Amino acid sequence: MNRSSRQRELEDYLSTGFSTIDVVTGQGIDLSGDEFPAMVSAWSTEGPKLSEDATHYGMVIAGNPLLTFGESTLRLRAGMFFVAPGAARVEGGCGLVVSRLGYRGLFQVGGPIEDTGRLVYIDGCSDTLLVCPPRLGEPCLNHLHLPPGTCQSAHTHPSERLGIILRGSGECRTADGVYTLRPGMAWRIPTGCLHSFFTFDESMDVLAWHPDSDFGPTDDNHPMKNRTYLK
Repeated sequence: MNRSSRQRELEDYLSTGFSTIDVVTGQGIDLSGDEFPAMVSAWSTEGPKLSEDATHYGMVIAGNPLLTFGESTLRLRAGMFFVAPGAARVEGGCGLVVSRLGYRGLFQVGGPIEDTGRLVYIDGCSDTLLVCPPRLGEPCLNHLHLPPGTCQSAHTHPSERLGIILRGSGECRTADGVYTLRPGMAWRIPTGCLHSFFTFDESMDVLAWHPDSDFGPTDDNHPMKNRTYLK
């Protein structure tokens, strides 16, 4: 592919705007051709088949689903999340699963999320890193809290963002239009999509999955090694 063709393809891709994912109908998105290949599956009552060749990041919107992974079966509830590296099953409730293909993460179950985030984010928002990347550059999951009256600065991200609205309401404003956000709505923000979140009389809490990160431990820089003093 020549440079001009590649540039046109990139411009077409970046022009794809913010979109919502219908959880009730179990809508999915195929991102297997992305730089960070993934499959996105919403579920309502009957969960998707979670395959062996991926790590699955699940976000529970409502209900009390059962997560089966290996010999363990765990009851979850709204506001909880899980990471299942390999074959798993989720039944009942509703939520969103992002399956990062060809990647092996660490099994985790957490939540429900707290009232606000623990880290400062832009424009008075706060964030908690719920699932840390096991190594520098690997995927992560965040809880973004937007207080009432948030007017977020327009911004972009260098990779896909996928997630759900857990609590509260607001808007996402893009060049393509304004999208009303409400609890239970799942969404996708493509790479490079200029957007901003707004809230009004109430706060809004978001779970957001990132396929990559510029943060995380390395073989030369991690707490166990840094806190080991050889004599």
